[in-house]
Order: sequence, then C-alpha cells, then structure tokens
Amino acid sequence: MSDSIKALTMPKWGLSMKEGKVASWLLQEGASVSPGNEILEVETEKIASAVEAADGGILRKIVAQEGETLPVGALLAVIADASVGAGAIDAFVEEFQKNFVPPAEGEEDAGPKTQVIEVKGRAIRYLKQGDGGTPLVLIHGFGGDLNNWLFNQESLAGKRTVIAFDLPGHGQSSKQVGNASLGEFAQVLHDVMDALSVPKAHLAGHSMGGGIALEFALAHPGRVASLTLIAPAGLGAEINGGYIDGFIESTGRRDIKPHLEQLFADAELVSRQMINDILGYKRLDGVDAALRAIRDKVFPGGKQAVVLRDRIGTLAMPIQVIWGEDDAIVPSKHAQGLPPKVKVNVLKGFGHMPQMEAAAEVNKLIEAQLG
Repeated sequence: MSDSIKALTMPKWGLSMKEGKVASWLLQEGASVSPGNEILEVETEKIASAVEAADGGILRKIVAQEGETLPVGALLAVIADASVGAGAIDAFVEEFQKNFVPPAEGEEDAGPKTQVIEVKGRAIRYLKQGDGGTPLVLIHGFGGDLNNWLFNQESLAGKRTVIAFDLPGHGQSSKQVGNASLGEFAQVLHDVMDALSVPKAHLAGHSMGGGIALEFALAHPGRVASLTLIAPAGLGAEINGGYIDGFIESTGRRDIKPHLEQLFADAELVSRQMINDILGYKRLDGVDAALRAIRDKVFPGGKQAVVLRDRIGTLAMPIQVIWGEDDAIVPSKHAQGLPPKVKVNVLKGFGHMPQMEAAAEVNKLIEAQLG
C-alpha cells in the first residue's frame, strides 16, 4: 500500500468496543482534511462520538455508508493528496478489504487490560496506557469509573503514560470509602501514585474527581505537574442535589434515565447500554452504602461541603478549567472570577461530560496543557 494514501478506520473506544455504526458523515468527498478534523460520527453501544483524522490531505473516497455497522479496524474512508490517481485509490481500497480480518472474539485481550493493585487494604482497578514522560492521572467523578475517559485516555497516551483508575466505591474497586470525604479520596490518589511508582504527575479530574485533584494539589503541590479540572467540584457551593439523590435512589431504567440525561446537553447520548451498565454497577454489594456515604459527606443537603476556590491561586503549577456551558449538574458560572493564572475554557453547547461530548476539543486542551 502506498505511504501517500492513508486509511481512516473504525476506532476502538474503550476495552469492550467491537463494532461501531456510521451515524453521519461530517465532511464530503473532496474536502480538505487536517489532523484533528472531525470526519464522521460513529455510534457505539455506549455512546456516539466523532472520528478525527490522524493525517492531512483530501477525503478522496468514502467507503462506509451511513447506517452501516462495521467492526473495529474496518475501512471507513481514504485520505490522500490530489496528486494520487483514482486508480491508485481504488486499488488501495481493494487491497485493504481483501486483507482485512475483523478482530476475533476475545482478541481485544491482546490490547491494554485493566489491572488491580492493593492499596492499604483496598483493591483498586486501573488501566495504564502509553509509556514515558511525566504520567497523566485521570480521576473520574461521583458514580463514574475509568470508562468515563474512554474517548480520552488512548488519545492522550501517544507521548506519555496515562493512568485511569476506579475510586473506592466505584467501578470494580473496593467499596470501602472510609470517611468518604474529598480528603479521603485525595489520600487514595496519593497511595495509588505511590503504589504505581509515580512520584509526580499531571492530574485531570472530572466533577468530584476535579475536587479530589485540587485537594491533592493543595496537600502535595510538589507532586503535581499541572492540573486540568473538568466541570469540577470544589469551586462553589451549588450542585444539583436532585441529580445526586436521583442517581442513588433510582432502581430501574425508567427511574434513572431522566437523571442520566441531565449529564449531557444532547440527551440522545444516553444509550440503553449506558443505562444497563450503571444499573448493573448500582446493584453491586456495597455500592448503595458507598454512594450514600459520599453524598452525606461531600454533598450534604444538596450543597458542596468543600469550596476551595479561595486557595486555588496559591498553587504554582499550570491550572486550567474546562466546563460545558450547559452543565446541569455543577453550574459553569463557577468558572467565573477565578485567579488570572487559571486558564478557563467554557465550551458552548455541551453539558457536564465535555470529555465525552466534546472529546476532541477537550483532548486538544489537555495536550496543550501538558505541552
């Protein structure tokens, strides 16, 4: 295959993705493409997102049609310079299709796998991708897990080690949450970094994870290379207590769906599989007690117990805040009035989960911070 012809293929988002459905093409044949441009929307069983170009050139041929479901690695389109003849493009497609073998069942086990470490009597699940550089550690929020970073971790791991883990009480980690405070979780982060031999890291935290990252940075500033706070807790007292209570109390699909829809500006992103995954998590032994303990300690009475905005200006490391303007959980107005040293990025048209809804934009902002 010619090096001047590049294949755009079905991406693999998360460890469990096996196929994706072409929802819509955002560019047409003949369009100029630069690295990072969004080419098409793909739907998975978990969520929909845009596929970005890794290479520049011209979108010479669209191979996959809207509505078509294809396995990971399948050819979606061809990108090449205008100087490449149409015959060469057709030959490239023919050769790719002839040689392409869809991943076999279980073949994903050859890629990165989650691991479990014991940290002071707690089992902590984590996923490590990439190698080298100052590591980046990703910290999810209330009710989430390391899969909240499925559109970010691999993209950010091109130049460095990136580690995502399940907080206690979440995902597949132990359900013991101690006193369930932000300080308790910041200590867990400290212990996880020690256990994984990470003396210093960039931190990116979402929602409650942002509050944890900020609490950790204030306690251990020498161990933090930079801070990225995404729709973080800890910058104001307001929070949508109805969401917190609804998430905890819901026991069925009909109950929980309207609460999950509040996470996104586009409610259509709440898929059947997402609902099933969260209900499955909530039915695990110890989860209900853990979530209630966190609510009572971190969000008592529908307010945030810890507000750290007056201390953020004391930190010397680079800090940025990323917020969806339409956040219905933690108001984006908390991004206003921060010290001038804090870079503020408010993204229009997105909600509480910009790292999923606006993954390409968020990844660029994090990369710029790390650089």
